[in-house]
Amino acid sequence: MAIIGYGKIARDQHIPSIDADPRFELAAVVGPRVATDGDPRGFRSLKDLLEAMPEQVDAVAICTPPLVRHAIAREALAAGLHVLLEKPPAATLGEIEDMERLARTANRTLFTGWHSQHNPAVAAARAALSGAEVRTLRIEWFEDVRKWHPGQEWIWGPGGFGVFDPGINALSIATRILPLPLFVREATLMFPSNRQTPIAADIAFAGEPGAFSASMDWRYTQGERWIIRVETGDGRLIELRDGGSKLFVDGEPQQAGGPGEYPSIYDRFAQLVQAGDSEVDREPLRVAADAFLVGRRELVEPFE
Repeated sequence: MAIIGYGKIARDQHIPSIDADPRFELAAVVGPRVATDGDPRGFRSLKDLLEAMPEQVDAVAICTPPLVRHAIAREALAAGLHVLLEKPPAATLGEIEDMERLARTANRTLFTGWHSQHNPAVAAARAALSGAEVRTLRIEWFEDVRKWHPGQEWIWGPGGFGVFDPGINALSIATRILPLPLFVREATLMFPSNRQTPIAADIAFAGEPGAFSASMDWRYTQGERWIIRVETGDGRLIELRDGGSKLFVDGEPQQAGGPGEYPSIYDRFAQLVQAGDSEVDREPLRVAADAFLVGRRELVEPFE
């Protein structure tokens, strides 16, 4: 494996998961800073890596900001590498479709690694909702941008997603566990007057008025509030808390074991490579894109 993009998520999650899985070996890291720190495994670009280590890398995990992932994935697939994409997998739906086509042509694995879907409680919630009538859905995804994205200017530019960068984690869970598709009916996107992406959003999904909704806010300073609540036709309340790591049914905690988000991602990636398959989930990005398409823009105070 080579990791492309050496930010916090690569250091904290991808590298430990690779090191802990005997099916993988970290061969190289690509990024503008790691190329100058004296590490012989560090390269400035994928092109430099491929020239220096021909036929020594089988796959890449692309952990860069979304806007550049498509070009990197194209280069990797053209070089015959399997590709794991950090979330969100691309900046646009068209880019995902192109990557999927290229992977199919190259007979290589393409895997969209929506990490929140790999919480063990998410699988348990999906099983609990299988075949159920869904009466209500309420998503609350609140956190402090200064805590989770300090100094990261790219998230405020076009293609940076803004509050949908964390909020798409909620959408990835909801689209995974619900036995019905989500369609955005209307949305209000709150943009700081000096930024190009929203800092908060309220979304109403198709269904009975007020029954299916989501709120996301990056201005929340009281810890994190990552909750998804689903009420079923038989009166059950299915609730995922803490980003999908804990499941409650009618207020009672449920047991859900598993290796954790990123070990599960790499386990699935290994299975797909061995089987010669791909797994491309575009639904979370489709829902986010729909919110931008139909959303009403509301200006709020500047963000610094």
